[in-house]
Amino acid sequence: MGNLIWHEYARLVSVAASVYATWAGFFGIFYRKYFWDFVGGTLRDPGGMQAPPSAAPMVAIIVKAPVVPIFAMIFGLTILMFEYPLPLVRSTGMHRSLVLRVVLLVVQFVLNILYYQGTNAAIWSLIAIFCYTRAIMRGEVMKEAKENRGSGGSA
Repeated sequence: MGNLIWHEYARLVSVAASVYATWAGFFGIFYRKYFWDFVGGTLRDPGGMQAPPSAAPMVAIIVKAPVVPIFAMIFGLTILMFEYPLPLVRSTGMHRSLVLRVVLLVVQFVLNILYYQGTNAAIWSLIAIFCYTRAIMRGEVMKEAKENRGSGGSA
């Protein structure tokens, strides 16, 4: 049996989470629902669960204007850009940085946990965060990082 290479496993999970986040953001634009409305919400017979008045700012940026799903789509596509890089991005230090990927995944997690369609993407983003963190703790280096060292962008 071989050893598990954590950053490669995290990359696969991150790709799945980002594709899911992009689709969830698309569906979140058309089917708007604030996920945390059950906390302090009121159950109405003809209206279902209605968010409490304290959640009005969140309802405004998720339900009334789908700002959060749009930003979730943008972050999902940005993470996909780092996971399947263009040749222009592949030679940069940002592509080789595992810490930057963790930061982007944390933002994706926070955005996706807020609306109903993004909850599964948030769970998979959290798993990718744990895997990338484990890779950082083990001191793993990306294969591309070894190949591009000292290339100066001429590759």
